Amino acid sequence: MNDGYLSVETHGCPMSSCAAPAGSPCRTSKGRVAINYHTARFRLVPSLAKALTVVTPPIRKPGTPWVELPRPASSGAELSGHVRIGYARASTARQSLDTQLDSLTAAGVTKIFSEKISTRAVSRPELDRAVEFARELRAASLGVTLVVHEHKRLGRGLALAELAEQLKSYGVALEFLTGELQGNHDPSGIVFTVLAALSGMEREYIRDRTLEGHESARTRGQTIGGATVTDDAMLSLALHLREKNLSLREIAAKLVITKGKKKGRHPSPATVLRMLREHDEADEDHSHR
Repeated sequence: MNDGYLSVETHGCPMSSCAAPAGSPCRTSKGRVAINYHTARFRLVPSLAKALTVVTPPIRKPGTPWVELPRPASSGAELSGHVRIGYARASTARQSLDTQLDSLTAAGVTKIFSEKISTRAVSRPELDRAVEFARELRAASLGVTLVVHEHKRLGRGLALAELAEQLKSYGVALEFLTGELQGNHDPSGIVFTVLAALSGMEREYIRDRTLEGHESARTRGQTIGGATVTDDAMLSLALHLREKNLSLREIAAKLVITKGKKKGRHPSPATVLRMLREHDEADEDHSHR
């Protein structure tokens, strides 16, 4: 999960040309899902205040017609009930989930999401499903607690901090049944605050190290980034295909690089995303003048 977007969407967009409500992505002046969140919006999130851009994730389908998504439940709304959902994870297929499942059941959890997947995995489908289910319940004015046997089941370091930030943006509480963080943790509590601070510090550290590396490379005369493989003809066709609501992967498969070492090959979906994003940003800048 690219994770600042959930925190961004806890706020409505202050740009008059967008005015996307909380819970929905930003939109362009042409009524499409923006490739990036507007700067004025993502800078309302303290941990993203120094970010240059926050990319709209694929789950929000950037470039497609914009529609309003369900708004998150207000923190001040009266709750109509409380739900405890559980998550269990083992790192390998040979490890048993029985201990975790038994402890979650004993703790009164009514629905459990479980998977066997490495801590290093970038995507954890069942955890994503658990978080999305928690969001839907919270949007229905239900109190929600995500219960886990131990905090390490959710991840470590930055991954855990970013997940906590995501849950906080939804108003979802956490409960760990054992381990160093054992106990109930409210979204406004100290554990969420500390994890969010660690997340921001880690992002800042990575950003500074990256910029230092770029500057060091420039002083040695090295080029940053790869050769440009896009051109006006490719952009024109990509825009036409986007109008037909094709995905980035589908658009990339229909484009062909016409110059350089990659001539004759298809650009990557990431290259297409960057090309369309730069076009939309230039288009928005022009429309605001």
